[in-house]
Amino acid sequence: MMAAERGAARNTLDAYRRDLVDFAGFLKRRGRALEAADATNIRDYLAAIRGAGNKAATSARRLSTLRQFYAFLLAEKVRDDDPAHIIDAPRKGQALPKYLGEEEVERLIAAARAQEGADGLRTVALVELLYATGLRVSELVGLKLTNIARDGQTVTVIGKGSKERMVPLSDPARDAVSAWLAGRDGPKKGPGTGFLFPSGARAGHIPRAAFNDLLKVLAAAAGIDPARVSPHVLRHSFASHMLAHGADLRSLQQLLGHADISTTQIYTHVLDERLKRLVEQHHPLAKL
Repeated sequence: MMAAERGAARNTLDAYRRDLVDFAGFLKRRGRALEAADATNIRDYLAAIRGAGNKAATSARRLSTLRQFYAFLLAEKVRDDDPAHIIDAPRKGQALPKYLGEEEVERLIAAARAQEGADGLRTVALVELLYATGLRVSELVGLKLTNIARDGQTVTVIGKGSKERMVPLSDPARDAVSAWLAGRDGPKKGPGTGFLFPSGARAGHIPRAAFNDLLKVLAAAAGIDPARVSPHVLRHSFASHMLAHGADLRSLQQLLGHADISTTQIYTHVLDERLKRLVEQHHPLAKL
């Protein structure tokens, strides 16, 4: 059925076969046939997988195999029930955000400042703006001149769900934007007119992929593995460093444009580290 009706790839079929053989072996040791398993057997099997030190993703994949197998048996009238249908999938742990250290960001900015000409000014403005605001890359490259306040103190962003937010700019970011505006060779007419970072691309502004490639070049020049650097990593770096220096989650939520604070809470690992340092530095028994 998987091959003929769903066109599953050979690797997928092999993975399903391995999962079913493994579960069949588990059941055989308990005197139960594969087609006769009940919900308790499946729960015990998943518990055994977890007990063996496997990740939640492994348990989730095995359960997916069993769900499809017993749904097939039910459809073919081999069974009159589906024991896997009522089993909840194990929750997968949320990966911590990847971010650069503060010294690494400084090296990245230094590499940008080493570039010359109008392209160098643009590079510095892009990197300084991203690290100063934590904008999404689409928000950054799509900025228009009108998004920058006249006094240069803030930038107005239209984020997800067409929600508008205002983000303050740091002094280095303001200076970088001013230098770029004074020295850029942007188009006076055409599709790029009005964009802060215009280009000849169809959208009228520098493409996201082009900026990502630019960051890879900067990373190599700064002695950082390019695989570790991307626009989103710099967004994570902004958020992580803000929390490390005392920002609260609610403020960070507004700056990042998160609709739900639970999204912002992925950065609480930084708070944990800061609290640990506070205890080590200030608790009277910490030095004993």
